[in-house]
Amino acid sequence: MSKRTGPFAAIIVAAGSGSRAGGSPKQWRPLHGRPIARWSVDAFRAAGADPIVVVIAADQRAEAETALGGAGVIFADGGATRTESVMSGLAAVGAVELAMIHDAARPLLTTAHIDALLDALGSADGALPALPVSDTLKRETHFGAATVDREGLWRAQTPQAFRLQPLRDAYAQWPAEAPATDDAAVVEAAGGRVTLVAGDPMLMKVTHPEDFAMIEQLAGASRLTRVGQGLDAHRFGPGDGVWLCGIKIPSSLELIGHSDADAGLHALTDAILGAIGAGDIGDHFPPTDPKWRGAASDQFLLHAVDLVKARGGHVTGVDVTLVCEQPKIKPHREAMRARLADLLALPVDRISVKATTMEGMGFTGRGEGLVAQAVATVDMPA
Repeated sequence: MSKRTGPFAAIIVAAGSGSRAGGSPKQWRPLHGRPIARWSVDAFRAAGADPIVVVIAADQRAEAETALGGAGVIFADGGATRTESVMSGLAAVGAVELAMIHDAARPLLTTAHIDALLDALGSADGALPALPVSDTLKRETHFGAATVDREGLWRAQTPQAFRLQPLRDAYAQWPAEAPATDDAAVVEAAGGRVTLVAGDPMLMKVTHPEDFAMIEQLAGASRLTRVGQGLDAHRFGPGDGVWLCGIKIPSSLELIGHSDADAGLHALTDAILGAIGAGDIGDHFPPTDPKWRGAASDQFLLHAVDLVKARGGHVTGVDVTLVCEQPKIKPHREAMRARLADLLALPVDRISVKATTMEGMGFTGRGEGLVAQAVATVDMPA
């Protein structure tokens, strides 16, 4: 349990060309269905970071917006060096006491890593994760190889946590022409105190082409796909339209319920809650509570999504089936998919909305009401 209180900012440096990794910039390449940079954004969001600033190259804005659309981040323009990019990120951060700086190429960040670093600040100006050097070190010379003493040597990782004002002051003193491979070095040079915490091999940095095979294996080993299903039914009454999957379909009917009776969103909310073992929609929004009378059901769905994010997960795809004789679903199906994609911050191709009838059988066949079924897949820490 973290001892941290109060807000903290996160700056994710994603402005590099990724040339050593080969191909397109590595931070926008997919890793188990999510762009690499998105993994860190989701981890910081789950840990409560606000704001989250992502520093990007100006010519990569389209890729960044595609990868991080709907994630609620602030984009800042990167510079010619990492130092300039970090300073751009710092300029975009508001009045918070603590800030973390992270390389987008280290995607397997968790809330536990974040909390450990922020807790370690204590009276220090900065904290960083580090691994002891375990391999024998060699330095190439004109005469061959020379062994380097590894005693007391550590491999620095990110994210690195800082008290924001000392970090800003340190960067203000740092020579513009001098490279800084990490932010702790800048604070150390200004006389600040930086402490080490135990690093994690899972925080490896994707640098070379061969690193992608390893990070794919690590990501797969650390994650679990969970599946939930939901079912909801409502009867019809006279009205001016039917709400389904966030879209109001003009009709002389409406679905009767405590809220707006959007059976599609109710079934989908239950599917997501089921995937994380969080009960059902009635547990979170009791129909006996007048607060929810006539409420828009999209807030129920967003609540379920927030619960997933708080546990370090994300919804990866949904499939909704509507069973009814009326209204006709096909003319509105693409609008429903677009609305669900917007609510879930997912590409439309991960959203399915289907419709069928009961061939005149049962209460749906008689046109007395309709049924919605939903399945949701959720990616969670194992």
